[in-house]
Amino acid sequence: MNSDDLAVFALVAETGSFSSAALAWGVDASSVSRRMTQLEKTLGVRLFHRTGRGVSVTAQGAALQTYAVQVRDTLAAAQAAISAHAGLGPPRINIAAQPTIARTVFGDLYHVLRKRFPHSRLHFTEGLASALLADLQAGVSDVAVLYRPEHAGSMLYEPLLHERLYLVTPVNYPMTQARVDEHGLDGVPMILPSTHHGLRMFVEAMAARRGYKVQLALESDSSTAITATLVHKGCGCTVLPLASVADDIALGRLRGFPLPGDDAERCICLVLGRTEQEPSTLWSFSSAIREVVTGLVASGAWPGARLSPGPGGPSA
Repeated sequence: MNSDDLAVFALVAETGSFSSAALAWGVDASSVSRRMTQLEKTLGVRLFHRTGRGVSVTAQGAALQTYAVQVRDTLAAAQAAISAHAGLGPPRINIAAQPTIARTVFGDLYHVLRKRFPHSRLHFTEGLASALLADLQAGVSDVAVLYRPEHAGSMLYEPLLHERLYLVTPVNYPMTQARVDEHGLDGVPMILPSTHHGLRMFVEAMAARRGYKVQLALESDSSTAITATLVHKGCGCTVLPLASVADDIALGRLRGFPLPGDDAERCICLVLGRTEQEPSTLWSFSSAIREVVTGLVASGAWPGARLSPGPGGPSA
């Protein structure tokens, strides 16, 4: 048993999943699983209860977790002190996010990262999920914050929060919350992106589960601001997270109605790229994003969002 074993063990214990721990550590889930199995053999005890939804620590695991966290935090503090003294840090930090997420997160994230890495060059990118995922695979981006695809497949991700979608209408459109609760988007003329867009796929899949088809008034691959303007001008209605139109609703330019049901929430997740950054540095990036997201939700600055209750990605 060494410090790396304890660090990986602490990650698994905290995330409740081999796959989420692997994502944070920058390795594949099978490597984490094998490493934890070997640690259990070395110690001669079971450290985890394994289920189809993840893992939880046994009594022996809970005892070890206390020491593992202490060792990890001590080593991290020592590394941070040495790096700070030497003026070290990654030369460049590349963070990516989809536009509506970037609008909410990037400002606060800048200050947290600048404090932790004062000598690093920060680079923020916004774009559609397909382009950002390609950048992650190519090692262009270190970390991305994305809406989980409707069909995530084998993509490893860590859920950060869930964001409820709202039906957004012109002020004079005849709509009530009771109508939305009973009929959803059925019969509502919609402004939506083209078919390859994640939001379009999400809305159509949600409609199919509820037994109706989306009535398309206009396809628009424009920014959220342009889409909101199109709705304001009476071109149709749309579906957006509350955070992206909260100001327009507060000013009386638009109306918003929360869509009912668990399937009307989109999961925003953290995805690591094939980067050359050190695992400890990636962990610091990830923890900075978690810190910002948690603060935004707790302060009410991310309206319509709730923190994710547990791990995601393929099961352990």
